[in-house]
Amino acid sequence: MPAKRRVPPPAARSSRVPPPTAPAPTAPSSSPVFADPVPSRDPAHYAQPHASDSEAYAEMDALISSHQMLPLPFPVVADTKEPVLRLQDALGANGKAAVAAIQAGGEIVFQAAGDTGATRGPATENLVMHKLLADFHGERPAAVPQFFYHLGDIVYSFGEHKYYYDQFYEAFRDYPRPIFAIPGNHDGLALPPPHGPTAPSLDAFLANFCAPGVVHATDAMGISRTTMTQPGVYFTLDAPCVSVIGLYSNVLEHPGVISSQDGHFALPDDQLAFLRSELTRLKDEREALERAIVLAVHHPPVSFDDTHGSSPTMANEIDAACNDAGVWPDIVLSGHAHLYQRFSRSVAGKSVPYVVAGSGGHLQHGARSDLPAVGSLIGNYAMAVEPIFELGYLTIVVDLSSTSKPTIAGSFHSLAEQPTADSFVVDLKKGTVT
Repeated sequence: MPAKRRVPPPAARSSRVPPPTAPAPTAPSSSPVFADPVPSRDPAHYAQPHASDSEAYAEMDALISSHQMLPLPFPVVADTKEPVLRLQDALGANGKAAVAAIQAGGEIVFQAAGDTGATRGPATENLVMHKLLADFHGERPAAVPQFFYHLGDIVYSFGEHKYYYDQFYEAFRDYPRPIFAIPGNHDGLALPPPHGPTAPSLDAFLANFCAPGVVHATDAMGISRTTMTQPGVYFTLDAPCVSVIGLYSNVLEHPGVISSQDGHFALPDDQLAFLRSELTRLKDEREALERAIVLAVHHPPVSFDDTHGSSPTMANEIDAACNDAGVWPDIVLSGHAHLYQRFSRSVAGKSVPYVVAGSGGHLQHGARSDLPAVGSLIGNYAMAVEPIFELGYLTIVVDLSSTSKPTIAGSFHSLAEQPTADSFVVDLKKGTVT
């Protein structure tokens, strides 16, 4: 990756309370809008206060702590809609030409992070956004990110429409590329009685990320970004060189739940069938080294933070789907734990990085007091680096331009002055990680 040019943050913008009036709904369009046409100053305050959340969230915490909180039913991908979204379709009118240029170069770059939503104001989101935007000012055009992949918890504390303006649209107002997302547990949380009733779980996420067409989002108010048209809360993003399979791991703080596991019979097992089907579909291209496979799920299969922890049952279900399909992802990305962690796992004759990047703007977690040394095994996972307790994000570079050494390079960029806090390279041919 080229050296980055430091982009100074603009002067603080005065608070906008209430936020700008939402424009009249627009007709569906084939031309999405991403960044606002003119960069603007950072907000100093949120327009939507969160004080009303405190009592309701305390009650939700009590339910979670007593294990009375159950996963919530979620909308499944309709049989009539393929659970795959092509990057060129998300880019609109210029998508075909843009994708052709990426394919010709044999390399694609994207950014990823989870847990960008924050309840105490926009300051931390502003800092991460300035760092993200610096990637667009490098010296090499091929290294410019093509999209941001959100690893969940877009808004806090509950996934309601009223939080999307502050925590998503205004925070990402200058981001010039598509933003794809899987929901996190907070995105699916609904207010408990007597504070409800509210909209059904994931109602706001569906409206903003799974809209039937490209329209100006009502929740965006005066921000220009239009809705995304993802086919569901779990889906595959097909881009040149890479496919990202995204899963939804439901509303519990821990563990992640992707099926009817452990007696959650209100949930379908559609995600497991989807995962097996998508891995099978992508297997031939992966074996021919024409495409890398990334798996994204909000709850980490493995984590050593002091708050959430691992999701072993979910991890076993993912393993079973991979075994059935005969192909494994080249990297697994998660959020949820508000820190950066990287583990390595030897499976099916190759090493797979499991990366937790929940450092996108929410408060930071610490590590457990019994944190093992780097290189130590936690079950089948080896701790590859010491956890990093700073805000930041991942840059992922999938490079298939060399038939002798196709790679995925990952780098974690923290808010500290050093440009890279952690980096690794996956050799897709040899199945090694360095």
